[in-house]
Amino acid sequence: MQKIAILILLSGLCANAAAQAIDPFANSQLPPPAGYSGPVFALSHAYPAGEAVPAMPWRAAINNGQITTANAGAYAEALKASIGADMRVMLLDYKNWNAGERGWYNEPWMGATSVAKKRATMREPLRGMYVGSAELDADLFKASGLKRPITTYVLTYYDKTAAVTLNKVWGATAREPNLTAQSTQFAEGSVIIKAAFITAGPELWPVMQGTVSWPAYVSVNATLPKPPTAPALTNTYLMQFDIIVKDSVSAPKTGWVFTTLVYDSRAAKGGDIWDKMVVLGAQWGNDPQASDPAILKPVLQENWMNPKAPAYGSATLGWGGRLSGPNDGAMNNIAYPEGKKPTLKYARNGQNSSCMSCHSSAQWNVASHAMPSFLLPILNSGSIQRPAPQNGTDFTLSPAPGSALWMKWFQNRKGDVPMDAGSIAGDFDMVLTFKSLPNWYSSTQTPGVAHTLMNFDLRGKRLPGKEAE
Repeated sequence: MQKIAILILLSGLCANAAAQAIDPFANSQLPPPAGYSGPVFALSHAYPAGEAVPAMPWRAAINNGQITTANAGAYAEALKASIGADMRVMLLDYKNWNAGERGWYNEPWMGATSVAKKRATMREPLRGMYVGSAELDADLFKASGLKRPITTYVLTYYDKTAAVTLNKVWGATAREPNLTAQSTQFAEGSVIIKAAFITAGPELWPVMQGTVSWPAYVSVNATLPKPPTAPALTNTYLMQFDIIVKDSVSAPKTGWVFTTLVYDSRAAKGGDIWDKMVVLGAQWGNDPQASDPAILKPVLQENWMNPKAPAYGSATLGWGGRLSGPNDGAMNNIAYPEGKKPTLKYARNGQNSSCMSCHSSAQWNVASHAMPSFLLPILNSGSIQRPAPQNGTDFTLSPAPGSALWMKWFQNRKGDVPMDAGSIAGDFDMVLTFKSLPNWYSSTQTPGVAHTLMNFDLRGKRLPGKEAE
């Protein structure tokens, strides 16, 4: 018995040592592919401690008042312009992109893990991207000519104001997150950006003609006729760019304004890639008053869509026309109870999300080390359940659209109010609660055992292949 106890102790010590050996600030768990000689991703983590006071020119664009459907376009354009110089370097001159020098930073714990074969959930080494949506059906974009399904890869940066919060949560070592109701909150003027690239180029999707292409070393690619069995050097193409800002003056009900840009080959003849990233829309609330599912196109007061945006960008808007970009997975196959004696109604590509509804689920329960509610409305927040497939198509069990449980995702809460009582609100930071914290937990608290959230993409789809355990 003594011998067994010693072995158990040694095993625990080894596991702890292995966890301690993992670098939270690792760029990627994969080296660049053999023969690759281009620039590689370098995680920016010298988080500032002092809060910078941003100029916030986007407020001036709406005369320092509140954002409305009448002025949201001007606000979004001013927000886009404020980061244009940096984004042009990142997108067009990556070899000279130094994020830290320009005041942009990344979350830790997404470049390495103690869990084997988790490459799909982690950063790839060339640009630091990770899976957004594992597979978006080509039928979603049939009108714009998409010929194959796509996988989206995303990359998130925090500006120097937002990065102060990363410092409060992670500190200098990122070994033990400081999670309190105060530490997770962003300062006014914090800007967070996310670029979304796809695995289909212009030969498979004509609307991507002329967009920027980035190399990626990835193991999930729905565009290929057969799923890859190992990471491969892959061309990816810029489709979407999100900019969100903490602005309680402009958006007092939630404290945030979400904007989405999409690539438009028709825009700005002679302009560069940033000129061709056209505002799709803006969202500063969840429009909880628009709750009747019988009204398919309700009048929205906290969402604005650009009528001049390319049609493919509007093909996958969220519930009732709320803002959601093509990357965001707001249309899903859902099954929900209907009638007095409830039977399941199946909705293929049903609208069940939006930018802010998804991000409002950003929270962390420190007792259970989990997000109590998923990004999308589901019947049982503790797990993602699916009924038997219908004609070979999988569906997710969902509350009835417009029901009290469904509307839990479509409320106007500020970033310091968690969706579920007992949790710490993440101030709309989904990277923290959906990516970084699960990876941290798996690597330090349960070495070798994947957190449940590591197995899913943002649509609740289980990541393909051996990487999903």
